[in-house]
Amino acid sequence: MRAVVFDWRGTLVSELTPQGWAREALQRAGRESHADAVNKVLLDIKMAAGQPNRLQSPQGNISYEAHRDTYYSVFTDAKLPSEVANALFEVDSDASLNKFAVDAAATLIALKQSGYQICVLSNIHFDIRPVFKDANLLDLIDTFVLSSEEGVQKPDPAIFERALEKLGTCAAETLMVGDRPSRDGVAVEIGMPTLLVPALTDPQQRRLHLVTSAVGVDLGMLPVVQNDAMPDARTEIPNSRRQGALM
Repeated sequence: MRAVVFDWRGTLVSELTPQGWAREALQRAGRESHADAVNKVLLDIKMAAGQPNRLQSPQGNISYEAHRDTYYSVFTDAKLPSEVANALFEVDSDASLNKFAVDAAATLIALKQSGYQICVLSNIHFDIRPVFKDANLLDLIDTFVLSSEEGVQKPDPAIFERALEKLGTCAAETLMVGDRPSRDGVAVEIGMPTLLVPALTDPQQRRLHLVTSAVGVDLGMLPVVQNDAMPDARTEIPNSRRQGALM
């Protein structure tokens, strides 16, 4: 292996549950946010979204405008009050609610120090680079492939091919890591080895040791780094803690 491609939400950072999304939005809108109120909003959205779910549109993240229009179309059909609709979209677009996994920094540093290229590939309607910069992790990422910039999104195989082009690697030597079989799992169709992990809903959950194990990198005794104290990306990992043999 020469490179690792990570999904963002649900893999490197925590993702709000639907209940968490609706609850946060109701609170921001100054509405009651008890369980019944949350469930009603979610039911109204579900009924309006239909089947297949319009919020999961294969074109819904190819641009900021496409994402906004898709969501507001559903919110309008659900007859949600404008302040609730606006709050739902605001929460969906608020990267501060997506906390880096407790083992994200150590994993990215270990991979980088062991010679792997790293790409972040995400179906997302806004630029997530500032999030990595704020966490002192931007220098660890070789390239970003964001659907709203590329005009294509998972599960279209073209977005995985775009990642390979930017990395300059072939499919067989590039590991895809994600949490959704229907999206991230499509990478296998173009020959990328793929590791699917349970979706991260709490930043304290540990998943990423599965990645380092898969590529033969030993985290050893690397310290756990909290979200509010991410290390500088240039931090050296002692040689005794590296397993640098590339596969």
